[in-house]
Formats: sequence, structure tokens, C-alpha cells
Amino acid sequence: MRALKLTGLAVALLFAVTLCVRAEKEEKEVKLTGTVTCAKCDLKEAKECATVIQVKEGDKTVTYYFAEAKGKEHKTICTKPTKGSVKGVVSEKDGMKIITPNKDGVTFDK
Repeated sequence: MRALKLTGLAVALLFAVTLCVRAEKEEKEVKLTGTVTCAKCDLKEAKECATVIQVKEGDKTVTYYFAEAKGKEHKTICTKPTKGSVKGVVSEKDGMKIITPNKDGVTFDK
């Protein structure tokens, strides 16, 4: 009986630690700097307009889709790619990198 209780406690502890590590990893805010543009109109990668930021990572260009496809900044970048940056939380879904911007949104270079 004691072994069963210890096993249950160990499983519960392992589950709690896993959740904490996963939550910490997912909630880390990053700053991406690159070119903010439209996945449809500029990149020809999407069927509908979607705001993205393309970032150089080493010798590759990586595209991050915004969680909200057409936010308030989309009018600015739809037909004119603009240098800028965005702070937010990055995740991945169906092989696509997604950024959920923080409350400050996108900052465009002047």
C-alpha cells in the first residue's frame, strides 16, 4: 500500500513539474526584428491576407505569422513591406511559427 502511495505521489509530482516547465517555456516573450509584410499580397504564400514578420536566423529567412491575421498594422504593410519589430510569445502550430504580439504590438523603423 505504501509503495502504491509513493508511486502515485511520484507520478503527480512529475506531472506538475512537466506542466510548470511547459508553461514557462511557452510564456517566454521574445523580440523579433525584420520585415513586416503580408503573406498573400507580398509573399504569395497564403490565400487570404495575413500579417507576418520575416526574420533572418543565421543564413535562413524564417516567417512568423501573427496570431491575429489582420491586426491594426495590416493596412500599413499589406502592399508595402516595412522594417520593424514585434515583442510577443512564439508558438508553433501545424509546422508554422506564430507570434502573439504583446499589448505594444508592432514597432516600425523610421
